[in-house]
Amino acid sequence: MPLTARRLADPDHWNLASAIRVLSMDAVEAANSGHPGMPMGMADVATVLWGKHLKFDASAPHWFDRDRFILSAGHGSMLIYSLLHLTGFEQMTLDQIRNFRQWGAATAGHPEYGHAEGVETTTGPLGQGLATSVGFAMAEAKMRAEFGEELCDHRTWVIAGDGCLMEGISQEAITLAGHLRLGRLIVLWDDNKITIDGAVSLSDSTDQLKRFEAAGWRTLSCDGHDPADIDRVLTAAKEDDGRPVLVACNTTIGYGSAKKGGTSGVHGSPLGAEEIAATRLAYAWEHKPFELPDELVARWREIGARGAADRKAWNARVDALPDAQRNAFASRVAGEPNEALAPAITALKEKASAEQPKVATRKASEMVLEVVNPILPETIGGSADLTGSNNTKTRDLGIFDAQNRAGRYVHWGIREHGMAAAMNGLALHGGFRPYGGTFLVFTDYMRGAMRLSALMGVPVVYVMTHDSIGLGEDGPTHQPVEHLAMLRATPNTWTFRPADLVETAEAWELALTTDLTPSVLALSRQNLPTVRMEHTPENLTAKGAYILREASTQPKAVLMASGSEVEIALKAAEALEADGTPTRVVSVPCMELFRDQPEGYRAEVLPEGPVRVAIEAAVRQPWDWLLMGERGDWKRQDFIGMTGFGASAPADRLYKEFGITPEAAVAKVKALL
Repeated sequence: MPLTARRLADPDHWNLASAIRVLSMDAVEAANSGHPGMPMGMADVATVLWGKHLKFDASAPHWFDRDRFILSAGHGSMLIYSLLHLTGFEQMTLDQIRNFRQWGAATAGHPEYGHAEGVETTTGPLGQGLATSVGFAMAEAKMRAEFGEELCDHRTWVIAGDGCLMEGISQEAITLAGHLRLGRLIVLWDDNKITIDGAVSLSDSTDQLKRFEAAGWRTLSCDGHDPADIDRVLTAAKEDDGRPVLVACNTTIGYGSAKKGGTSGVHGSPLGAEEIAATRLAYAWEHKPFELPDELVARWREIGARGAADRKAWNARVDALPDAQRNAFASRVAGEPNEALAPAITALKEKASAEQPKVATRKASEMVLEVVNPILPETIGGSADLTGSNNTKTRDLGIFDAQNRAGRYVHWGIREHGMAAAMNGLALHGGFRPYGGTFLVFTDYMRGAMRLSALMGVPVVYVMTHDSIGLGEDGPTHQPVEHLAMLRATPNTWTFRPADLVETAEAWELALTTDLTPSVLALSRQNLPTVRMEHTPENLTAKGAYILREASTQPKAVLMASGSEVEIALKAAEALEADGTPTRVVSVPCMELFRDQPEGYRAEVLPEGPVRVAIEAAVRQPWDWLLMGERGDWKRQDFIGMTGFGASAPADRLYKEFGITPEAAVAKVKALL
C-alpha cells in the first residue's frame, strides 16, 4: 500500500508512529551520527506494541510485573528513546533527545542499562539482546513457579534485526529457548533485508522461519507497516502454547525516505537536511525539529499510563499477602543480602583451617556451594556441559527445564556465550543470583557477554575451572595462559584465583554480596593444600592481597602468588629462610580489590625495600604494577610463569619443564639480592 494511503487509512496510528520517526531523524541529524533507518522502519510495530500489548506504567519504571522490552537491534536506539520520552518516562526529557549521543546525556549511541530508566539491558553488540532475553524469560518462568501468577505474570518482548539473527550467539539463544519452551518470549524480527553492506542476500540466504521452527519456536509474520495486521499477529503471539514466538515483521528500512528508504544508505548515517525535509512532506508532518503537538503528546501519555491500573491491582495483591510471604518476595525482588551467608562462610572457613583438606579449588567451590545453596534460594547455577568438571551442581538443586520450573540448576549445553548472556538476563530481571561454569580457556567464547556484565554492573558469577597448565594432559588448547590478564584488564570485574578452600569461601562470599560487579572464580583442577591454617573471621580476600606468611625478621624478599602457585611460594620461602634470607609470602587472590585498598595498606604489604618475585602459571602482564612498586624499580623484581603456550603432559612435569618451581623462585631471589 502506498505511504499516503496508509496515512489516510488510520491517521491516529500514523501520527503516533510519525512522532517516533521524526524524533529519530531529528536526533540523528543533530548529532550528525546514528542509525535512523531502523526506528523509521519499526515505528509502526513499536507503536502497536506499546500502544496495545506491552504491559508497563511509565510512572513506575521498576514495577516488577511489567513486561520487559529489549531492543536487541541496539543501533536503532532512538526507537526506544523516542518511546520512553513520548510515553512519559520522567527521566527521558526532550533535552535528552536533543542531546542524543552527547557527553553526559542518557541517550547513548546504543541503549545502556543504568543510563536511562526503561532500558532493561545494554545492547548494541548484535545478538546480545536476543540472548540476554532468554535469561529474562527464564527468570519470569521461575519466579512464576515460585510465587505464582498473581505476583509474576509478564512477557519478554524483543526487537531483533537481521544482524542479530546472523550472529552465532543467536543460534545458542534460540535453540536453548526452544528447548526450555519459554512461551512468554516473543521476538519481533525487523525483516527489512538490509545490512550495512547492502542487501542481506549478499551474505546470507537462511530461511529464518524454518530455522526457528526447527528450534521449537512458533513463527508468525505480518506487514510491518499495517497496524491492523501488526495487532492481529501480536494478539496471536500472546497465546502461549509453550513455544517461544518469532514474528517476522516485513518492513522497509528508513520508511518514508524517498531517496534512501529501503537501502543501506539509511542504516547508519543521518539523512541530511534535504532528505529530512522531503520525508516530512511525505509524512504530512508540519512541525519543526523536536517539536511535538500537544494533542499528540497527550495521546502518547495516555499510552504511558495505560498500565497504571494493572500495577495498582498488583500492588494490592502483594499488600494482601501474609507477612512472611510478602517479606520473602520483597527481599528477593530487591536483591537484599541474606543474613545467613556470613556466619555460614565463617563456619566453613573455621572448619577448613582446622581440618586442612587437600582439594582442588573447583572441589572447594562445590563445598562452598553445598553450604550456600540451601540458605540462598536466589542462587541458580549451571554449567556449559561440564557439570562434573566444574562442580557447580549441589545436592539440593533440581533441574530447571521445560517440565520443572522450580529447579535451580541449568544444563546450558555447549553454549558458553549464550549461557553468559542469559545469566545477565537472569540477574537483570531480578530475583536471582546466577552462576555458571566452564573451563577458564573458554572465556574466549564468552567474552562479549562477560564484557557487558562488567559494563552494566551485573553481579553474575563465572565459575571458571581448569585455570592453568595444571590441568595437565589436555594440552595447550585447554590451558589458559593469557586469560587471567584479559580478565584483569577488564574494568569492573573481580578476578579471584583462590589458593585453598578458605580463600574460595571468601571469594564466594564477596561475589554473592556485591551489587555492581561480576566475579570470575579461576579454579584449579589439581589438588591444593590448605594454606590458611589459622582461622580468622575477617575476609582477607576482600583486601585483594595480604601477608600469608611473615618473614622471620625484616624481610629481604617478598614472594607473591595466586591460586595453585601459593604453595610454590611457601615452599620457596621455607628454603630461603633456612638459607638465612628472611622472606615474606603474599597471597594475591584478587588484584582488583588490592588496587582499591588505601595506599598505606598496599605499602605495608609490599614495602619498597625487599626484592619482589611473583609466581603464576600464566603470562606476566598483569603483575608488573605489583612487581615494580610505586617507584617502578625494574632491577629488584622478577616473574616466574609462562612466556608461551602450554603442552601436553602430567601437571607435575609441566611445572618442572616450564620452570615454575620453588627452586626457580629461590634462584630468582638470590640473583636479585
